[in-house]
Amino acid sequence: MADDIKALTAKIVAAYLSSSTLAATEIPTLIKSVYSTLAATDNPASAPAERQQPAVSVKRSVTPDYIVCLECGDRQKVLKRHLTTGHGLTADEYRAKWALPRDYPLVAPEYAARDLPWNFHPAESRVSAKITPSGAG
Repeated sequence: MADDIKALTAKIVAAYLSSSTLAATEIPTLIKSVYSTLAATDNPASAPAERQQPAVSVKRSVTPDYIVCLECGDRQKVLKRHLTTGHGLTADEYRAKWALPRDYPLVAPEYAARDLPWNFHPAESRVSAKITPSGAG
C-alpha cells in the first residue's frame, strides 16, 4: 500500500512540476505534503466524522428573493450552478445530503416568477388567426 502511495505521489508531483515553476528547495516540501495528504486519505481518522450542520435552518433557507446554500450560507438566486462549481454537488446529491424534499426549490421564487426571455410559455404565445379559404372573398 505504501508503494502505491509513493507511485501516486511521484505522478502528482511530476504533473504539477510539468506545468508550474517551483524552486528546487521547495520540491521536498511539496513531495512531503502530497505524500502525507495521500497517506491520510488512505488511513481515515479513527473517530467518526461529525455530521455537518447546515449554515442556516432549512426553514429559513428559502426566501422570496434568494435561496441560502446550506453548505456555506451564501445567498443565491439560482443555487444549482453554485452547488456544482462551489461544492461539487449535483442538485440530487445536495437534496439527499440535507434530507430535503424532492420539490425543494433551487431557484428563488421571485426570480423564477420573473418574465425572463428564456421563460418561454408556448400557451401564452399562441396567436389565434382566422383562416379563410383561398379564393373566398
